[in-house]
Amino acid sequence: MFEAVEGMLAEHAELEGRLGLPETHADARLARTLNRRYAELSGIIAVWREWQQYGEDAEAAHELAADDASFADEVTVLQDQREAAAERLQRLLVPRDPADDKDAILEVKSGEGGDESALFAGDLLRMYTRYAEKRGWKLEVLDAAESDLGGYKSVTVAVKGGASEPGQAPYGLLKFEGGVHRVQRVPVTESQGRIHTSAAGVLVVPEAEAVDVEVNDNDLRIDVFRSSGPGGQSVNTTDSAVRITHLPTGIVVSCQNEKSQLQNKEQALRILRARLLAAAQEAADASASEARRSQVRTVDRSERIRTYNFPENRISDHRTGYKSYNLDQVLDGELQPVLDSCVEADLAARLEALEQ
Repeated sequence: MFEAVEGMLAEHAELEGRLGLPETHADARLARTLNRRYAELSGIIAVWREWQQYGEDAEAAHELAADDASFADEVTVLQDQREAAAERLQRLLVPRDPADDKDAILEVKSGEGGDESALFAGDLLRMYTRYAEKRGWKLEVLDAAESDLGGYKSVTVAVKGGASEPGQAPYGLLKFEGGVHRVQRVPVTESQGRIHTSAAGVLVVPEAEAVDVEVNDNDLRIDVFRSSGPGGQSVNTTDSAVRITHLPTGIVVSCQNEKSQLQNKEQALRILRARLLAAAQEAADASASEARRSQVRTVDRSERIRTYNFPENRISDHRTGYKSYNLDQVLDGELQPVLDSCVEADLAARLEALEQ
């Protein structure tokens, strides 16, 4: 697999030359694409050179150890370091989704369970908000429909943040949250202390920039209507809510979170671009399509990816077998170990596919 780095060195040098040309930066889409690929190759080449250097140092230490036994320990250390670098390099060389370096649009919807499901959707949003804070990401609510007892019937947020390593941007991690989340607990509306099971659905797509997806105004039908709120609260008296229908695909997006019709239109267009980008990726990549379909087909308790059991303080991911008894901490944003199990399972699957 490491032989592939030789070709990457040539590509890296070519990209360096192209990025120095004024005409490259005259095309914003091209410049961003080339910069992203250049950064990816730079990371791979840096680890490859580190792997090579450990090998050369280990060989030199081995020769010295033939005359001086005190160098034997250094040989072992350098060999261990080379193996660790080889493992990192192998991970970097596994083909990955280019959208992993993008920001994310995340939507949480209540499902089976009525008011309890809406309250759980609110708990999930809080978990993602706390997790974003811990990673230094910014979370912006684009649209929200609250329930009468609190929580959300649906809420859509944009998650923005940089990535120091490939796959560590919001979409690269949060994409594993897509699916049905099941909760087992005593609802606040339950007077006899019985445990109920309900579910909420999470959908995650990469956020598209304006240059990623072209939206023709002639392809849009835009309707305006009055916003609604829980229990008659916060209901606008003007037609500020916006519904956009993308006629070629039939995708419908609505936003009513802002007081301004213009602001709601801009938020709806952000969500629409993200969904169009996801749809385009599905059409181009069968594996991406399968991953997309596996997120939320119906918000049914039986189609769950994860269970949150409050009486046992247990969280279980049914895709990876991950289980821990610190649900309270996870809901407070300690989500990384759960996501790490998904990242590792995904990497193992892609490595296995390469070897076949």
